[in-house]
Amino acid sequence: MKILAFAGSTSSTSINRELVKFVLKDFQDEEINLIDLNDFTMPTFSVDLEKKGFPDEAHNFLKQIEECDVIICSLAEHNRSYSAAFKNVFDWASRINVKVFQNKPMLLMSTSPGGYGGGNVMNTAKTFFPQFAADVKDTFSLSKFYENFDLESGIINPEMLKELKDKIENFKIQAKK
Repeated sequence: MKILAFAGSTSSTSINRELVKFVLKDFQDEEINLIDLNDFTMPTFSVDLEKKGFPDEAHNFLKQIEECDVIICSLAEHNRSYSAAFKNVFDWASRINVKVFQNKPMLLMSTSPGGYGGGNVMNTAKTFFPQFAADVKDTFSLSKFYENFDLESGIINPEMLKELKDKIENFKIQAKK
């Protein structure tokens, strides 16, 4: 199974990237492509720029999705929505192919320092992404990242760890269907 993994953030200290890397430890026998949104920096989408053509980075993002079997991502929440960086990549890609996620099975996650765990962006994404051909198999939000996650050990809250491990196992089963 080929996994495309990413965090919806460009921060060098992204907690969502840490969550993705932690989850990928459960897929060590698989082919993993962990991409960085910093490699997909493009001008801010506008119809005027679109008329001049699409950035190579947008085509490359769609190619990464095309070449994978499943997607694992964790979205950063900025002011109750997607990060501007992710939204821009998504906007450009969706103008090339409205089925951005190409019907790939997806494990959709979010985390934040607060008690809602990126719940606003998660609620938006889990209803919005399927309209762009995401096959969201499961979701997971980790609240209070700095209280529940250790950079060496991963999730240290036993209940949250069990919930995530169960969801990972369910995702593996669902993704093969």
